[in-house]
Amino acid sequence: MSKKNVLITGGASGIGLGIAEHLGSLGHHIIIADINLTAATKAVTQLHNQDMAASAIELDVTNLQDVANLATNLLPLTVDVLINNAGVQHVSKLEDFPPEKWQLLINIMLVAPAMLSQALLPNMRKQNYGRIINIGSVHSVVASPFKSAYVAAKHGLLGFAKTLALETGDCDVTVNTLCPAYVKTPLVENQIAAQAIENGISEQEVVETIMLAPMPKKAFIGIDELAATAAFLLTNEARNITAQALVIDGGWTAR
Repeated sequence: MSKKNVLITGGASGIGLGIAEHLGSLGHHIIIADINLTAATKAVTQLHNQDMAASAIELDVTNLQDVANLATNLLPLTVDVLINNAGVQHVSKLEDFPPEKWQLLINIMLVAPAMLSQALLPNMRKQNYGRIINIGSVHSVVASPFKSAYVAAKHGLLGFAKTLALETGDCDVTVNTLCPAYVKTPLVENQIAAQAIENGISEQEVVETIMLAPMPKKAFIGIDELAATAAFLLTNEARNITAQALVIDGGWTAR
């Protein structure tokens, strides 16, 4: 397939960087968009050191004006593929959940993907090719306690993707959501510590009795699994896969 320009939000670390490395190795040009420009630049240097094409842009996905200006600010580059990866987590009972934190999670993981899609979709339509890939979660389809904002945002992504898929059925644009169970990233490491405090148990017990307990495979999902799935969605052979939740969960949702 022809090489694409791929913009990854929150791409300076974790899942975003892992996907960037995989897609970069296939010859695609990677645009690392991150609220931390220093981290984004460091990630781009890392990609360049592996002979990959990449560039960095500072982007606060909650700043609606910055998002609206994104396509213009990227010129002469245009975006063929948008990967909505930026995410944060806060673990708390709803009674103790800071309202501003609840709003922030929704803004980053639901409002931002919609507004970024709005900003970049016109060019995708113009060129009759586009891929929008949301990084959802197994919590897009099931819930866990103490994560009301995160679960609400990730569930919302599926509804958003279905709606936008209906609106883009007249062109070669697809909208899908990857829904992994736990991936061993810094975000999840922080969750382990927070869950241990919330439940009054050890971090190892969190891993064994909370995180991996529902999974027949009893394993964290690899970033390579997500990256390879994303790479397939870019291809012509995936042109009619749209509005889907691709659940990569080690069997979690089988029961």
